[in-house]
Amino acid sequence: MENVRHMNPRDQADLGPEHLDAERYILGDCMNNARHVDALRAAGFQRGDFAQPNHELVWDIITGLHDAGEPTAPAAVLLALDKRKDTQRAGGYGYVTGLSQYLSGDPLYYADQVRARAELRAEADLGRRIVQAATAPDAEPGVSVTFIDDYLTRQKERAAGRSGDPVDALLAELLDASSLDNMPALDPLVGDFLHLDTLSRIIGPSGHMKSFVVIDIAAHVGTGKPWHGHHVRQGTVVYLVAEGARGIRKRVRAWEKHHGMKMDHVLFMPRPVQTRGPEWDTFIEAMRRLEPALIVIDTQARVSVGVEENSNTELGLVVERLDDLRRATEACVLVIHHTGHIGEHGRGASAAKGALQSEFHVSKKGDNASNIIVTFKVGKQKDDEEGADVQFGLKVVTLDGEQKPDGRPVTSVVLESLDTMARPPIEAGSPEWLVTVLDKAGIPVDWGQIRVSRWLTGEGIKLGKPKIEEALRIRKSRTHQTGTGDIKSDTHSWTDTTIPGTADEPLSDCTRNDLPRTDFNEPPQESEGRSREATENPRSDIPPQPGGGPGDGPTKPPSPRSPSREGGGAGSEGEETPSDTFLCTVCNKPLHGYRLDRGYTTCLQHDAA
Repeated sequence: MENVRHMNPRDQADLGPEHLDAERYILGDCMNNARHVDALRAAGFQRGDFAQPNHELVWDIITGLHDAGEPTAPAAVLLALDKRKDTQRAGGYGYVTGLSQYLSGDPLYYADQVRARAELRAEADLGRRIVQAATAPDAEPGVSVTFIDDYLTRQKERAAGRSGDPVDALLAELLDASSLDNMPALDPLVGDFLHLDTLSRIIGPSGHMKSFVVIDIAAHVGTGKPWHGHHVRQGTVVYLVAEGARGIRKRVRAWEKHHGMKMDHVLFMPRPVQTRGPEWDTFIEAMRRLEPALIVIDTQARVSVGVEENSNTELGLVVERLDDLRRATEACVLVIHHTGHIGEHGRGASAAKGALQSEFHVSKKGDNASNIIVTFKVGKQKDDEEGADVQFGLKVVTLDGEQKPDGRPVTSVVLESLDTMARPPIEAGSPEWLVTVLDKAGIPVDWGQIRVSRWLTGEGIKLGKPKIEEALRIRKSRTHQTGTGDIKSDTHSWTDTTIPGTADEPLSDCTRNDLPRTDFNEPPQESEGRSREATENPRSDIPPQPGGGPGDGPTKPPSPRSPSREGGGAGSEGEETPSDTFLCTVCNKPLHGYRLDRGYTTCLQHDAA
């Protein structure tokens, strides 16, 4: 192979004497008149246009002296080369001195010739790299795309008149305050949440409906349908399903049936494409041609296999490859990622979050479709306010014409905004119904099961212990303590739900339950004991309550009343039972001991259990 001449980019164009002389005229004119340096730079001439390496070196010396305000005469150039010990690399004393004899007075004319030859060399170099990449033993399709991208980038810089000098390139990118108005603002894609030409991420624990939320967003972008009250810019969506591809069909069909329309303009790639592999460049080029508005990567871990996600260095390379996709397409690149076992932060190193325009957290509460609440929370918005959370309920959708092997229908779920979906009525006597009863009566959240059971007995409401405990759990789970110790209810509580018989009427008047009518909403009758505390211990510092006089405190829930108070008890005949005694609801005998402490409403003899 010794007789084979290896290809060199500088050898691809025919460098005859006239071409080398053109380069020498450029250098000679600049050595004799430094003003030519500025004119050449303004025309976009750069050091890489020279075919001879020693000419590049002399050009660097000349421009360096000029920028420092020093003369560019041959003697000054030779002195600078001596200081750098580069005289021999430049061709020697005689060659550098001889360059000063090349005088044309019009270096721009020769600069055009030199640049034309440089363009031909660049094209020849592009072809050489493509051939080498395609004929290598380990050749992969699509690798040459990066070579083409680099070439096109250089061409764009030339068209913009940039010099190619790294320092000049950076200086050209500096903007003054008035130029900031010419920068394009963020282009909204989905409300104030997602924007075009940005990198965003949705995080959340495994199994918390992240993919359902993203599919819902993708479908609304593809169809142009507003996303639960938020404006959407319609565009093509590409969903890279790197995880759980087999389950995507059911979710799409359920969405289509629920909304009564096809999920148009949404394309799915049912396999992962590795960001660190050569195929990623092919994927970038494909997306550049397709020009989608939204690209979903589901999930980050599945497209970065082998990457140490706890390493900022390695994860930073993955983020850079995602950003390459964003720059090439100007789309919103939305990545799905898991949180760690503890907390609400994305799993792994923190390098990714700094590059994000937006980050959202998805979580769910509940154990079945009827009570699950999915919360879409804004965790980061780089340039906008974070905004309010969005909460969803789930609706089960049965797929038409599909059955499981045992004959059961195939189902999936879709999201419905809690702000717009109709609340189902609550069954009387259920734990949720009891929550509304306790809320309307003003029963404190910190009351325990025994205390609530006694109060219910006094109101003539009969519920089992498990339902009472479940109602108390629901009340405590949707409340939190504020700094002042007050109880603050969650926005979406059971009191917002349609309740049978609660519209503008007392709970006990409900026609859809079997509970006896009581004076639940009537003020308690005055009797011995607690009911006299307000008169015996007046508190003048408490404002008057509706229906009460000055100094009256807040109305307390009525004390539990025994059936014996109205018709005589079954204790000692003709003897009134004390007001603080709780009686069996069957035989009216006083309750005591553990049955009283645990909130039973019957004595052991009449306990049906």
